[in-house]
Amino acid sequence: MFEGPVQRLIDELSRLPGIGRKSAQRLAFHLLNVEQADARRLAQAIMDMRDQVKTCARCFNVTGSEECSICRDLRRDPAMVCVVERAQDIVVVEKTQEFRGRYHVLGGALSPIGGVGPGQLHFAELRERIGNEGIEELIVATNPTVEGDATAMYVAREMKPLGVRVTRLASGLPVGGDLDYADELTLGRALVGRQEM
Repeated sequence: MFEGPVQRLIDELSRLPGIGRKSAQRLAFHLLNVEQADARRLAQAIMDMRDQVKTCARCFNVTGSEECSICRDLRRDPAMVCVVERAQDIVVVEKTQEFRGRYHVLGGALSPIGGVGPGQLHFAELRERIGNEGIEELIVATNPTVEGDATAMYVAREMKPLGVRVTRLASGLPVGGDLDYADELTLGRALVGRQEM
């Protein structure tokens, strides 16, 4: 549609998650109109991220050093580990300011249809951490999807025999939600996960 470099940039931007063709076009033309120094700064930030960011040797969070800042923080409870699918899930849990333990990033969720089995995720490393770090509780914070539920059940089945307590985040109605808008599955989970008052 457009010529050369502009179309190549639109094509590349549209490959990003959540960016469609129109958004990619808007971004490309925005970048075309910004100061050259701003465009170079963005390009350099992308290259720096790709070159300098790696995964934490302990929990598989993203970091610029051998271990992430959460694993290095001695104020954190090492006996409690929150198991998440992706590194970006850590930010969501951290925003609650309710969890003071450590994390373990699996690197995805089990998906036999998608070809993701236990060997492609960081289960072996989690098992090793339980044995070496004195972990007492795993809080499974996988997504409430078929794959996330299967992953949570796998964690429970594989890790409970190691003497660790395995819990799952409660799921159900959002705060401020209206029962009229709740689907049957969400309402069902809310009923199952109810707490005594």
